Amino acid sequence: VQLQASGGGLVQAGGSLRLSCVASGFALEHYAIGWFRQAPGKEREGFSCIHIGGGQWLEDSVKGRFTLSRDDAKNTVYLQMNSLKPEDTAVYYCAADRGCWMDGMHYWGRGTQVTVSS
Repeated sequence: VQLQASGGGLVQAGGSLRLSCVASGFALEHYAIGWFRQAPGKEREGFSCIHIGGGQWLEDSVKGRFTLSRDDAKNTVYLQMNSLKPEDTAVYYCAADRGCWMDGMHYWGRGTQVTVSS
């Protein structure tokens, strides 16, 4: 059972990135996928989650800029990030569980670095 986040990189403020969360060893369609990030010197925070049925929760700081989608055929969840800001700089992680239990998801992937320059 493995999750892997990818797609991070360096982008200028106002730019966009699309992160992918790919699962192996289990079918993502049966899981909610949460996205978390950890900025330097800060605690990890959960900021979005897509439910099994496709419904989404996004924290206010990313609402209107980030969107989630899932392609169950590819066993992948996408995080589209637009209008990026320097404060979005962090290591981004995806996690899976039966629900959006943002206090503690069961499966975790390795993160991907997102750096937004001003």
